[in-house]
Amino acid sequence: MKKLLAIALAGTALAALAYPALSEDMPTVKLMVGGIDKQIYLPYQLAESLGFYAKNGVKVELSTEQDGGVGAEDAVVSGQVEMAGAWYVHAIDFAAHGKNIIGIAQIGLAPGERIMCAKGTDIKDPKDWKGKGVGVTDLGSGTDDLVTYVSTRSGLGPTDYSKIAAHAGQTMIAALQNGKIACGITTQPTVAAIEKLGVGYSAIDLSTGDGVKKWLGGTWPTATILANGDWVAKNKETTQKVVTAIVETMHWIDTHSAAEIADKLPKDFTTNKLVNKEEYSAALAADKGGFSADAMMPDDGPATVAAVEKAAGKLKVDVDLKKTYTNEFVIAANKALGFAK
Repeated sequence: MKKLLAIALAGTALAALAYPALSEDMPTVKLMVGGIDKQIYLPYQLAESLGFYAKNGVKVELSTEQDGGVGAEDAVVSGQVEMAGAWYVHAIDFAAHGKNIIGIAQIGLAPGERIMCAKGTDIKDPKDWKGKGVGVTDLGSGTDDLVTYVSTRSGLGPTDYSKIAAHAGQTMIAALQNGKIACGITTQPTVAAIEKLGVGYSAIDLSTGDGVKKWLGGTWPTATILANGDWVAKNKETTQKVVTAIVETMHWIDTHSAAEIADKLPKDFTTNKLVNKEEYSAALAADKGGFSADAMMPDDGPATVAAVEKAAGKLKVDVDLKKTYTNEFVIAANKALGFAK
């Protein structure tokens, strides 16, 4: 079984000056994130750096999934962690298999992905990659589903192109450089690194509202907090504390600049082999609109995600989408924080 990778909680000392220190009687929640240094998942660490978990009376132990290890969403199902920072789509997939996993706070309203195509390919539409290879993070992953869906909407069948597991970061960049793939779907900071190196360009934008509506046909909620519905029912007070901390974080993101957000994140998130802090901030500024300001699940979101899953051949049974998420805790959090809902 994969060991949890502990995350250095940057900014804790600073946060302690403003908010109460963690006390022994605070409930503890283990939360695994599907790539904690990815921009689409930054609210989980930011909430810690800002001291919002402690402020709301809960200790959250953050960890991140590793390549080849247990995925964050599977860690929730197995009980390895109480919560996961993953995509909402998993709640639908689990429901189709009779598992009660629900989204309790919606962080992202767009995949935060871009399909980057190699320099010189002149690909502008999914139909242009017919007969070519397209890189996804992993075969069977959410990015695999997205590539399938946008390809289907452009008239391509599953045998018209090939999908290759290219992961992210250096491996995705190398696959584009070496001609292993013509295009690859990835997030920041890999997107910024590809553009910086002149390896490729953004052909399909799935990181903004307009791009998502154009290529997916509607709002496509992504990053969320997943939890076992039975655990939530038995631990409502603790669940509320975590959700309130995240909702407070989402409003903080909405009212602060990308540079201010970057200042609160660990240094290795914003300055690494892929990008420097200035580039990270610029990329975040471009994609910041993909975050939900209030963490509410949009009315049309679940149906759009279900449509993608059906097109990908993963959803073959009817699912009661209303049972795959709840806005209960988010509504209470917004009210408690002074944001009427």
